Amino acid sequence: MKNYGFTTTILHNDRQKTIEQGSLHKPVHTSVAFGYADARQLASVFQGKEPGFRYGRQGNPTVSALEDKVNQMEQGVATLCFSTGMGAIGAVFQALLRAGDHMVSSAFLFGNTNSMWQTVAGQGVGVDFVDATDVANVAAALKPETRIVFVETVANPRTQIADLQRIGELCAQRGILYVVDNTMTTPYLFRPKDVGAGLVVNSLTKSIGGHGNALGGSLTDTGAYDWSKFPNIYENYKKAAPAQWGMAQIRAKGLRDFGAALGPEAAHHIAVGAETLALRMERTCANALALARLLEQDARVAAVYYPGLESHPQHGIAKELFKSYGSLLSFELKDGIDCFDYLNRLKLAVPASNLGDTRTLVIPVAHTIFYEMGAERRASMGIAESLIRVSVGIEDTADLLDDFASALNA
Repeated sequence: MKNYGFTTTILHNDRQKTIEQGSLHKPVHTSVAFGYADARQLASVFQGKEPGFRYGRQGNPTVSALEDKVNQMEQGVATLCFSTGMGAIGAVFQALLRAGDHMVSSAFLFGNTNSMWQTVAGQGVGVDFVDATDVANVAAALKPETRIVFVETVANPRTQIADLQRIGELCAQRGILYVVDNTMTTPYLFRPKDVGAGLVVNSLTKSIGGHGNALGGSLTDTGAYDWSKFPNIYENYKKAAPAQWGMAQIRAKGLRDFGAALGPEAAHHIAVGAETLALRMERTCANALALARLLEQDARVAAVYYPGLESHPQHGIAKELFKSYGSLLSFELKDGIDCFDYLNRLKLAVPASNLGDTRTLVIPVAHTIFYEMGAERRASMGIAESLIRVSVGIEDTADLLDDFASALNA
């Protein structure tokens, strides 16, 4: 088949397979049960001898179509969708780690992921948090029982960027599964497969869905990891070729048993939103860079964190690896300027806790999404009390810049 561009491929992906009644979108299949005229075929599907749907918690035609779409985006060998991005991350632990195992994680993490790894640590899995902007810190934390290295492409909210390429090379040398959360960059700006990631996480709630109207998450197996090297694969899932072992176990132990299944209605919303991912990312990235430059030049702003700025410590990595710099930025106000008063003066930007929406969203980080973490842990992550996170939307650039400037002038 001809190789088309990113948007063309995603836009016409459903039509590569037969769609009922000639529909342009995969229909919403709400049934949780799937009947077979031949009972032997039902048994064959359950035993994995032929393709088919068993039960809504384990798969659904509408969800399957979205999985195909995300898989095309990440150029993977298989993708599973979950009810949320956290469900996808939780499935990694649930399906692949056991008591006595060890993992290394970037210290610069989304708050809920940090909380998840704290829970994991309390259940017998060793977790070391390191500054992953330097591969040397990751290498120093590795142990014989290390099974996974986990990083985000761009950290939320301070935008630190992991040493992605060299961590991938390290994991390949040691036979360690490299898991990369691609939510902040999306498959349009960056494919973690290119740096050796074996599993890729996406919160579909964010930019891929893009409209703040559906929760979802995904795990993509890129084919870069040799599952025959992974010691925790159960014999049940070794019936097929080794390349299929990981996803077979994640589907059973992480999706079926853990129960974080994506519903068909949400899958449909996300699939439709995904069609315009590239168009939206181009606009939001341009808006974010313009806003970051405006804030950086304002004397009332103490610091701006955005990979597109030359002042950003990992600007070079971002320029080398990413198509653009993303829609996430954060900034600190100078002492004496109350962050709540500032936020309340904004007319367009909405105080809300989401990312990747069409609308610009703002939130005072230390007082909300990172509050539970405590002051000491926030300080170790460089999160100031005045830090404001901005998820930049697709508004007209001039209107957006005027909103932030006017709030400062007031």
